[in-house]
Amino acid sequence: MAFQSIKLFALQLDGPDDVVYSGGEMVTGMVVLELNREINVRALRVHGRGVATAQCLENRSVGVNNVYNDYTSKITYFRKRQHLIRDNGDLTVLPAGRHEYPFSFQLPEETLVTSFEGKHGSIRYWVKVKLHRPWATVKKIKKEFTVIEPIDINTPSLLAPQAGTKEKMARIWYRNCGQVSITAKIDRKGYTTGEVIPVFAEFDNSTSRSVVPKAYITQTQTFIARGTMKQKRAVVATLCGDILGARRRETWHGRAIKIPPIGPSILQCRIIKVEYMLRVCVDVPGTSKLSLELPLVMGTIPLHPFGSRTSSVSSQYSMNMEWIRMAIPEQPEPPPEYSSVVTDEEAVQNSTAIQHEEDLSGVLQHSLMAYVQEFRLRPPPVYSEVDPNPQPITMRPRCMTC
Repeated sequence: MAFQSIKLFALQLDGPDDVVYSGGEMVTGMVVLELNREINVRALRVHGRGVATAQCLENRSVGVNNVYNDYTSKITYFRKRQHLIRDNGDLTVLPAGRHEYPFSFQLPEETLVTSFEGKHGSIRYWVKVKLHRPWATVKKIKKEFTVIEPIDINTPSLLAPQAGTKEKMARIWYRNCGQVSITAKIDRKGYTTGEVIPVFAEFDNSTSRSVVPKAYITQTQTFIARGTMKQKRAVVATLCGDILGARRRETWHGRAIKIPPIGPSILQCRIIKVEYMLRVCVDVPGTSKLSLELPLVMGTIPLHPFGSRTSSVSSQYSMNMEWIRMAIPEQPEPPPEYSSVVTDEEAVQNSTAIQHEEDLSGVLQHSLMAYVQEFRLRPPPVYSEVDPNPQPITMRPRCMTC
């Protein structure tokens, strides 16, 4: 009889089903209750939660038995409660029909952590409604929602180039086969999903065997529960080069590796972390591979095309959003003509000053030193930038090796 009195008990969140929230935003919705007949209600409450949970299960052998230890850590990021029907000691009578109870609560202003589901833990946000009635079990309904905290890659730390060098002596059994070295560089640390990373690398194979240069984008999930740590690694993108013969060298001039649809980095949670790495390596047959790791951060706010001079052409591949495509030209404007920057009067003065320079032809014949004459003509600016400190016209030539 108790179940027949309630026809519908539903929780609805405003917006589409795939709506995404971030810190400081309002979560709004409605509780719908349809009754076939009159019921008594003690209380109706809405609870909002945001919890990160990490669980590590370890087993160890004690004699012939296996002992399992379950370690769990939790972090609560927000906790909200709202009374739709308050329990003041008296029962509330609801007549038959449809009843709607809107609710709203604000997510904390401080930085939250992006929603995540992993093998050994999760970061979840949800809304739960509880209906309390006399002489009846508590009816519950729960609905999760997604939180994505923005990571802006237009910051100095994420726009800094990443580079490194690594080498090793290849050994087969107890015999040295030669040395293998890797030098790699990427233009920045922060990227977003869908971008292409140009990889600049040089592989020097001084061994007597052929090697295969490769590059991977790897994801590492770290779970920490009461001092116990579990990690899960996965390869999300691969770039394979050509076979490099013995005592040969190969150079990658911006070989492209595309970032697939993956979640952003999670670096602010104490018990769950999601980190990315670009791994440039060389497979040497018969021995362990040589690997060079460059850190990556997967952000949510794409690169601004005019935000930094260090931004590479790879950012052009991320311009798949309509609002960016309408505001950004596909190619940068060329620099202005020299005649539009330097007037005819300045050009005549500069050419006159050059005629008084001493002859350096005898000096330039030396094999161990090279002398370069300073510019006397005002160079055109680089794109829209103008040199605030132009070179003096009467500067003496100087030795570039001193």
